[in-house]
Amino acid sequence: MFLSVSPSPHRVGHANVSAVMRNVALATLPGVATLFFFFGYGVLIQIVLCVLTAMLTEAFILKVRKRAITPILKDNSALLTGLLLGISIPPLAPWWIAVIGVAFAVIVAKQLYGGLGFNLFNPAMIGYVVLLISFPVAMTNWPVPFEISQYQLSFFDHLSAIFTGVTSGGLTVNELRQTVDGVTMATPLDSLKTDLTLGLTSSESQTKNVFGSFAGLGWEWVNIAFLAGGLWLLKLRVIRWHIPVAVIASLMFFSFIGYILNPDSHGTPLFHLLSGATMFGAFFIATDPVTAATSNKGRLLYGVIIGLLLYVIRNYGGFPDALAFAVLLANITVPVIDYYSKPTTYGHRK
Repeated sequence: MFLSVSPSPHRVGHANVSAVMRNVALATLPGVATLFFFFGYGVLIQIVLCVLTAMLTEAFILKVRKRAITPILKDNSALLTGLLLGISIPPLAPWWIAVIGVAFAVIVAKQLYGGLGFNLFNPAMIGYVVLLISFPVAMTNWPVPFEISQYQLSFFDHLSAIFTGVTSGGLTVNELRQTVDGVTMATPLDSLKTDLTLGLTSSESQTKNVFGSFAGLGWEWVNIAFLAGGLWLLKLRVIRWHIPVAVIASLMFFSFIGYILNPDSHGTPLFHLLSGATMFGAFFIATDPVTAATSNKGRLLYGVIIGLLLYVIRNYGGFPDALAFAVLLANITVPVIDYYSKPTTYGHRK
């Protein structure tokens, strides 16, 4: 009888990599459906474009590396990378934005490190940050929710806007961001940050129609939908609770402190929890098993770092949402966290 020993992280249960990736992809469906409800067909088009690009790019680079293509594609990791990046890209961004971001994520952030399991950083977030730094206008150019938009677009309007820059009726992407009263609106996080620099208080800013009851109009429901998908992953034990709970709790704590000290220049804790990519990041990005901390104590610390960075960059940085930067900066700390938080080997002193 032989005892099989392997280094951490250890897989619990009988689910293989393909099944885990598939379950994570399925768990995004409530969030994707909600994004589609508020922002239209462009959400689905970007996801399909990103997934196809990820699969083709992965196949190409595997062929260049002279590796077996079909078995690796079947692990669904490329599919998930494309899906996560597709969710993150604005629905009306040009088609080449998706292609560049996904290709960079798969080739540079994943395959050049050796493939699945060897990458130091989350590939989807690497691709997103490259796009955000290179094309900041296009990557922050989200349309307004359908409730306050003056245009109702068909599938072909979205398709034309993505591939040509204008709809079939000749409307530009910038015109599609106008509300029913003709005002071009930014995303809620961006709108709040801009208004604060102009001297408005937080409560005055949130009277605009781009805000809902607790956070951004539409975005609060998007975050609740991703929360529901994340809870399903916890029930399936695909992910553990430590990282998402630490991210949410730390973001809530730091935003509460900031709001108590100066409510006029800080959003409420609920605003931060239900805005931007908070729940999507906490459950689907930060929990990446390859780039996250491995011990339970390490996961808690890792999540706290992400929550703190998310709050600090949102309030004092140059970008309205900071999920990708927070995760990538936290990825850098993982080797140190693992070194100091790993359990003591049996039979040895700490």
